[in-house]
Amino acid sequence: MAQEQPKQELKYFVRIANTDLDGNKAIWQSLTKIKGIGFMLSGAILKTAGIQPTKKTGYLSDSEAAKIDEVIKEPSKFNIPSWLFNRRKDPEDGQDKHLLGSNLSFTRENDIKMMKKMKSYKGVRHMLGLPVRGQRTRSNFRKNKGNVLGVKRKEGAKAGKV
Repeated sequence: MAQEQPKQELKYFVRIANTDLDGNKAIWQSLTKIKGIGFMLSGAILKTAGIQPTKKTGYLSDSEAAKIDEVIKEPSKFNIPSWLFNRRKDPEDGQDKHLLGSNLSFTRENDIKMMKKMKSYKGVRHMLGLPVRGQRTRSNFRKNKGNVLGVKRKEGAKAGKV
Protein backbone atom coordinates (compact mmCIF):
# COMPACT_ATOMS: atom_id res chain seq x y z
CA MET A 1 0.00 0.00 0.00
CA ALA A 2 1.20 3.43 -0.94
CA GLN A 3 1.17 5.98 1.79
CA GLU A 4 -1.46 8.67 1.27
CA GLN A 5 -0.31 12.25 1.37
CA PRO A 6 -2.09 14.32 4.00
CA LYS A 7 -4.61 16.57 2.28
CA GLN A 8 -3.81 20.24 2.61
CA GLU A 9 -6.21 22.05 4.90
CA LEU A 10 -8.42 24.75 3.41
CA LYS A 11 -7.61 28.30 4.59
CA TYR A 12 -10.83 30.30 4.75
CA PHE A 13 -9.07 33.64 4.20
CA VAL A 14 -5.96 34.25 2.13
CA ARG A 15 -4.27 37.65 2.22
CA ILE A 16 -3.02 38.90 -1.14
CA ALA A 17 -2.28 42.55 -1.97
CA ASN A 18 -3.56 43.75 1.44
CA THR A 19 -6.97 42.18 0.79
CA ASP A 20 -8.57 39.17 2.45
CA LEU A 21 -9.79 36.76 -0.22
CA ASP A 22 -12.44 34.06 0.22
CA GLY A 23 -10.78 30.62 0.37
CA ASN A 24 -13.79 28.76 -1.02
CA LYS A 25 -13.77 30.49 -4.41
CA ALA A 26 -11.59 29.80 -7.44
CA ILE A 27 -8.45 31.92 -7.43
CA TRP A 28 -9.31 33.77 -10.67
CA GLN A 29 -12.64 34.80 -9.13
CA SER A 30 -11.10 35.78 -5.80
CA LEU A 31 -8.51 38.04 -7.42
CA THR A 32 -11.29 40.14 -8.96
CA LYS A 33 -12.33 41.16 -5.42
CA ILE A 34 -9.12 43.20 -5.16
CA LYS A 35 -9.95 46.77 -6.17
CA GLY A 36 -8.24 47.42 -9.49
CA ILE A 37 -8.13 43.82 -10.78
CA GLY A 38 -10.68 42.60 -13.30
CA PHE A 39 -11.12 39.14 -14.73
CA MET A 40 -8.80 39.77 -17.70
CA LEU A 41 -5.92 40.92 -15.51
CA SER A 42 -6.67 38.11 -13.07
CA GLY A 43 -6.22 35.54 -15.84
CA ALA A 44 -2.98 37.18 -17.00
CA ILE A 45 -1.58 37.20 -13.46
CA LEU A 46 -2.36 33.52 -12.94
CA LYS A 47 -0.91 32.52 -16.31
CA THR A 48 2.28 34.46 -15.55
CA ALA A 49 2.52 32.93 -12.07
CA GLY A 50 1.87 29.43 -13.46
CA ILE A 51 -1.15 28.69 -11.28
CA GLN A 52 -4.28 26.92 -12.46
CA PRO A 53 -7.17 29.46 -12.43
CA THR A 54 -9.76 26.97 -11.15
CA LYS A 55 -7.73 26.09 -8.05
CA LYS A 56 -9.46 27.12 -4.83
CA THR A 57 -7.88 30.10 -3.12
CA GLY A 58 -7.76 28.30 0.22
CA TYR A 59 -5.46 25.59 -1.18
CA LEU A 60 -2.75 28.00 -2.36
CA SER A 61 0.65 27.41 -0.81
CA ASP A 62 2.52 30.32 0.74
CA SER A 63 5.00 30.38 -2.16
CA GLU A 64 2.16 30.55 -4.72
CA ALA A 65 0.49 33.39 -2.80
CA ALA A 66 3.82 35.23 -2.65
CA LYS A 67 4.34 34.74 -6.41
CA ILE A 68 0.85 36.15 -7.14
CA ASP A 69 1.53 39.09 -4.81
CA GLU A 70 4.81 39.80 -6.60
CA VAL A 71 3.16 39.75 -10.05
CA ILE A 72 0.36 42.04 -8.83
CA LYS A 73 2.82 44.60 -7.41
CA GLU A 74 4.92 44.88 -10.60
CA PRO A 75 2.98 43.50 -13.59
CA SER A 76 5.23 45.24 -16.13
CA LYS A 77 8.26 43.22 -14.95
CA PHE A 78 6.47 40.00 -15.88
CA ASN A 79 5.60 41.08 -19.46
CA ILE A 80 1.89 41.56 -18.83
CA PRO A 81 0.68 43.77 -21.71
CA SER A 82 0.22 47.42 -20.84
CA TRP A 83 -3.29 47.54 -22.31
CA LEU A 84 -4.44 45.63 -19.21
CA PHE A 85 -3.18 48.37 -16.87
CA ASN A 86 -5.57 50.92 -15.40
CA ARG A 87 -3.20 53.92 -15.56
CA ARG A 88 -1.52 54.15 -18.93
CA LYS A 89 0.60 57.18 -19.79
CA ASP A 90 0.31 58.73 -16.35
CA PRO A 91 0.15 62.55 -16.69
CA GLU A 92 2.82 63.04 -14.02
CA ASP A 93 5.60 60.82 -15.39
CA GLY A 94 4.31 59.25 -18.63
CA GLN A 95 4.72 55.68 -17.35
CA ASP A 96 2.30 52.78 -17.72
CA LYS A 97 1.19 51.81 -14.20
CA HIS A 98 -1.36 49.60 -12.51
CA LEU A 99 -2.85 50.93 -9.28
CA LEU A 100 -4.65 48.91 -6.61
CA GLY A 101 -6.92 49.58 -3.64
CA SER A 102 -6.70 52.92 -1.90
CA ASN A 103 -4.04 54.22 -4.35
CA LEU A 104 -6.56 53.80 -7.17
CA SER A 105 -9.29 55.68 -5.27
CA PHE A 106 -6.90 58.46 -4.25
CA THR A 107 -5.57 58.94 -7.78
CA ARG A 108 -9.08 58.96 -9.30
CA GLU A 109 -10.22 61.62 -6.81
CA ASN A 110 -7.15 63.75 -7.59
CA ASP A 111 -7.78 63.44 -11.33
CA ILE A 112 -11.36 64.65 -10.88
CA LYS A 113 -10.20 67.54 -8.69
CA MET A 114 -7.65 68.51 -11.36
CA MET A 115 -10.35 68.45 -14.09
CA LYS A 116 -12.60 70.64 -11.92
CA LYS A 117 -9.77 73.06 -11.18
CA MET A 118 -8.84 73.59 -14.83
CA LYS A 119 -12.56 73.67 -15.73
CA SER A 120 -12.38 71.16 -18.53
CA TYR A 121 -15.67 69.93 -19.99
CA LYS A 122 -15.51 66.75 -17.90
CA GLY A 123 -14.63 68.79 -14.81
CA VAL A 124 -17.66 71.06 -15.27
CA ARG A 125 -19.93 68.03 -15.73
CA HIS A 126 -18.53 66.56 -12.49
CA MET A 127 -19.15 69.86 -10.68
CA LEU A 128 -22.77 70.00 -11.84
CA GLY A 129 -23.46 66.35 -11.05
CA LEU A 130 -24.32 65.58 -14.67
CA PRO A 131 -23.22 62.57 -16.72
CA VAL A 132 -19.66 62.96 -17.92
CA ARG A 133 -19.44 60.52 -20.82
CA GLY A 134 -22.02 61.86 -23.26
CA GLN A 135 -25.18 60.10 -22.10
CA ARG A 136 -28.53 61.69 -22.82
CA THR A 137 -30.14 63.61 -19.97
CA ARG A 138 -33.71 64.06 -21.17
CA SER A 139 -35.20 61.18 -19.26
CA ASN A 140 -32.33 59.87 -17.14
CA PHE A 141 -30.23 61.38 -14.37
CA ARG A 142 -33.13 63.22 -12.73
CA LYS A 143 -32.94 61.49 -9.37
CA ASN A 144 -31.04 62.48 -6.26
CA LYS A 145 -30.09 66.00 -7.23
CA GLY A 146 -30.71 67.34 -3.74
CA ASN A 147 -32.19 70.65 -4.91
CA VAL A 148 -35.54 69.28 -6.11
CA LEU A 149 -38.15 70.13 -3.50
CA GLY A 150 -41.44 69.73 -5.35
CA VAL A 151 -44.19 72.35 -5.47
CA LYS A 152 -43.78 75.36 -3.17
CA ARG A 153 -46.81 77.22 -1.90
CA LYS A 154 -47.02 80.87 -1.03
CA GLU A 155 -47.18 81.83 2.63
CA GLY A 156 -50.81 83.04 2.48
CA ALA A 157 -52.21 80.01 0.63
CA LYS A 158 -52.10 77.43 3.45
CA ALA A 159 -54.26 74.32 3.36
CA GLY A 160 -56.56 75.55 6.15
CA LYS A 161 -57.31 78.97 4.63
CA VAL A 162 -59.61 79.33 1.67
